[in-house]
Amino acid sequence: MTSTTNALKGRDTRTALDASPDGGADRRRWIALAIVMTAAFMDLVDVTIVNIAIPSIQRGEAATVSQIQWITAGYALAFAAGLVTGGRLGDIHGRRRIFLLGIGGFTVASALCGLAANPEMLVAARIAQGATAALMVPQVLSIVHATFPAHERGKVFGLFGAIVGLGAVSGPLLGALLIEWNPLGLEWRAIFLINLPVGVAGLLLGRRFITESKAPHALKLDLVGVALVTGGLLMLLYPLTRGHELDWPLWGHALMAGSLVVFAALVAYERHKTVRDGSPLIELSLFKVKSFAAGIAVQTVFGVALGVFFLVWTLYLQTGLGWSVLKAGLTGVPFSVSVSVAAGMSVQKLVPRFGRKVLQAGALLMAAGVLLYLWESEQYGLAITPWQMALPLVVMGAGMGLIVAPLTDAILSGVPREHAGSASGLISTVQQMGNALGLGLVAVVFFGAMDEPVVPAGIGPAFVDAFEHALGWVAAVLFTIFLLMFALPRHPVTAEHAAHEVEGAAEGEIEVSVEGEGEGAVTDGDGAGDAEREPQLAR
Repeated sequence: MTSTTNALKGRDTRTALDASPDGGADRRRWIALAIVMTAAFMDLVDVTIVNIAIPSIQRGEAATVSQIQWITAGYALAFAAGLVTGGRLGDIHGRRRIFLLGIGGFTVASALCGLAANPEMLVAARIAQGATAALMVPQVLSIVHATFPAHERGKVFGLFGAIVGLGAVSGPLLGALLIEWNPLGLEWRAIFLINLPVGVAGLLLGRRFITESKAPHALKLDLVGVALVTGGLLMLLYPLTRGHELDWPLWGHALMAGSLVVFAALVAYERHKTVRDGSPLIELSLFKVKSFAAGIAVQTVFGVALGVFFLVWTLYLQTGLGWSVLKAGLTGVPFSVSVSVAAGMSVQKLVPRFGRKVLQAGALLMAAGVLLYLWESEQYGLAITPWQMALPLVVMGAGMGLIVAPLTDAILSGVPREHAGSASGLISTVQQMGNALGLGLVAVVFFGAMDEPVVPAGIGPAFVDAFEHALGWVAAVLFTIFLLMFALPRHPVTAEHAAHEVEGAAEGEIEVSVEGEGEGAVTDGDGAGDAEREPQLAR
């Protein structure tokens, strides 16, 4: 084993993957990126692929409405509740180690979903999927943040944004193709079993090519913080996911109100924990970084818009318009392509030149696409075709692409590398919270707009009217996002300027240990160093 220790100040700091003089390590770094991006894509697809398979699951397993709801909500609850903890576990025990544990568990849980003998087993396996995804997903951004130098991260986050856009709509298309083709007579089970070869490959390649990294100090897991985060999120999200089905009972409102008390207690305890031993679950100092605090707010509300639109859209296409699963899946292709193209352009070309205006243009463009979709739905009603939907979907996709990649970059830009896991977990958590809030709003803005009960002959018109009502709400949320974005940093500047936003970031050292293929460890110093903070946006 070789060990190299470099002072950060005034020097060119290298990670373990930069250390090879023959460039082989550099190639390994990009292979590692492909592995973690594939894992992120697998998670995104798994979230969206289930929606389009719900009718098939309901018919094949005679599942109740409550069971169907929990097939989706169980995953979301377990995922959201575990993300912050998963990110911190990566900081403590090593991001590579927790990533491999997560992807291995996710693969096993996917197999259990595909082999489920009844709806109850499927719900339990989906909860396990969400819990293991909470270990895997926060490590993706953490590994990128700890592995790539500042000047390369813009390109990497552009790729990440493209993957996010592709995964958001590829799920329904892939699910539609698998259900229509029905390989080996598996029917809906194929949407889960497709994860097995991908997960096994990611596990084997990850062991070889991903370099270990962790926080510099001997942190301990904050068990009280874990309990407060998990309890608060469950108190907020459980009533939202069950509210419509249970006719919004009083205890649900009490739980949601009580969650605010739990979150206030969490903040107080984390402050105490920081002073006592410097090992909190949530690094509250991150919220002193303007780019992080503002970006987290935008991410939460953006999650609400996406949560409302994608579920309502799936119900509208399949139940309202009566389209086949394949036709519904193919309709989303223009959106997917548009997101991917715009995401790649936004970080590499547009944000460095125009800064915050790119994200604001994305919010307005998405809102314009939603309003165009609303107009077309009113014009054509049940006779609307996929070709007529293509233009608004392209406009919406372009807007989303301008947001997703630079927003992630903006949030993480001023974050010290030793807190990358905690920050990444928070990003994913607030997005899931936003999605859950969006799902809760679906009960109000979509189902609440229908006259119940709906007779079979009136299902189509009722779903179209409810879809149009929901689109109005989505447009309003997107305009709110546009206003919130004024709190984001305005212009692209150099890394040195943004480093001053991080209070208490000491100049430290980074120790690089390289042992064999992918067995090295990168231990972040007390501070990431000016050269290691790469904000695309600053005040």
